[in-house]
Amino acid sequence: MIEFLFLDLDDTILDFHKAERLAVGKTLEQFGVRPTEQVLSTYHEINMRHWEMLERGELTRDQVLVNRFGVLFETLGVQADPERCARAYEHNLGIGHYFLPGAEEAVKRLHEKYRLFLASNGTASVQHSRMTSAGLYPYFEQVFISQKLGYNKPSKEYFDACYAQIPDFDPKKALMVGDSLTSDILGGINGGMATCWVNPGHKKADKIIPDYEIENITQLEALLETL
Repeated sequence: MIEFLFLDLDDTILDFHKAERLAVGKTLEQFGVRPTEQVLSTYHEINMRHWEMLERGELTRDQVLVNRFGVLFETLGVQADPERCARAYEHNLGIGHYFLPGAEEAVKRLHEKYRLFLASNGTASVQHSRMTSAGLYPYFEQVFISQKLGYNKPSKEYFDACYAQIPDFDPKKALMVGDSLTSDILGGINGGMATCWVNPGHKKADKIIPDYEIENITQLEALLETL
């Protein structure tokens, strides 16, 4: 029986793609770049590559946050300061929140039956701002942000650091739920717990195989009742 739920935040509970799109667009406009569809798509691809390098331990967090804009500006042939841009983006991203459909109600219901923990690789100040705006803190026993722990998902060290702060924790009674195979699902596997992949696009898992799969977090309660 599952007792402990580790939930990812971005694109599991909150709509990060919408928040990112708006924040990137606003930031680029501040630096004189028109955020066309092509520009936003280019940023998204560069950003994804940088976070994957972080997960593999090839870049530090600070390098990711700044270098992604440096690479974007170089690709676009734009003369702009990537460090200043990174600071502006973090500020814009932290403004407001956008729940995925049904996610807020799902978290409230899960909170009544399970011990909830948030597990995120996001920047601490941004996640704190968004969680506060969304009113999510009361539903989580603890919030584990990689920047504060000193380790990133999917490393075993990240989850070991989380477990050390949870009284009476048993990984055999825990489930990691998130949208990223390389961060959430591999992280849960490395942490020795069962995993559930939030997969609204019905993508096909290849080398990293989750134990369970749902389209969105609103389906999680029904799944848990069968375990």
